[in-house]
Amino acid sequence: MSGWMDKAMDELRPWIGRVRTVEDDIGMMAVRRVAATFDVDPDPIRRGDELPPHWFTVFFAETIRQGELGPDGHPNKGIVLPPIPMPRRMGAGRRVKIMGRLRAGEPATKKAEVADIVPKSGRSGDIFVLTMRHTIEQAGKTIAVDTFDAIYRPAVPPGQKTTATVATPARTDQAWSTTTSLTNTLNFRYGGITWNAHRIHYDGDYTRSEEGYPAIVSNGGLSMHLMIDAALKHAGGTLAGLTARLVHPLWVGERIEVRGEAQQPDGRLKIWAADKNGTLCGEMDLEFAR
Repeated sequence: MSGWMDKAMDELRPWIGRVRTVEDDIGMMAVRRVAATFDVDPDPIRRGDELPPHWFTVFFAETIRQGELGPDGHPNKGIVLPPIPMPRRMGAGRRVKIMGRLRAGEPATKKAEVADIVPKSGRSGDIFVLTMRHTIEQAGKTIAVDTFDAIYRPAVPPGQKTTATVATPARTDQAWSTTTSLTNTLNFRYGGITWNAHRIHYDGDYTRSEEGYPAIVSNGGLSMHLMIDAALKHAGGTLAGLTARLVHPLWVGERIEVRGEAQQPDGRLKIWAADKNGTLCGEMDLEFAR
């Protein structure tokens, strides 16, 4: 680990353990917009209805004022997340335990805890790994615990491309597959319902010139949502948990192909995602209670 990173941790370490609470009424109009975004008929949904098990991830958006956004579209450092001194942030891994389902139209809370901050030095240079733990509660009960990692990287030198990811071929021995087009409209709607203003998801000039990507980056949360959607169509039982890892970006305007094995007798299901070139983009292990 570089000496400057050790010094940065003096400021970052007190953030570990901090908790921020976000309230959400899980309003009916918001619920219907989520349903419509993922091609689910919104009209039959009524107040009090149980929502799909993974929908808690699209609520509880932080209501950050416009003047508090940084040049990348994220909230300025130190407002919501620790002031990690690196400009580029991307989602990586996720570990989720699901104990229940949100109900439409009923108040709920998200407790966002800074679980850990780890500086690392490796093949792609110096990075920080931020681990957040989100605990979702409604009506006095814990609905889900969502622990996920975000990787912070240095800026890309002007005119250069990012080298943070290496393409690996995805497996081709799947028992089933589901393909979804990552259209501009789906990308726009997902950003709208999650209130995500990160410019790599809609500003092509910024994405290419400032972050070194060749095209607009499809949101990793959207990829995970689509992967779970596909898994639910090929599995029996109640989704109880999952682990996920994103390994390569997907680009808006292309497609995601979710591939999966047959579900195991114990309820476990392994799935993965590939882009149009067959590159592995994400992996997920899901647990279903029988």
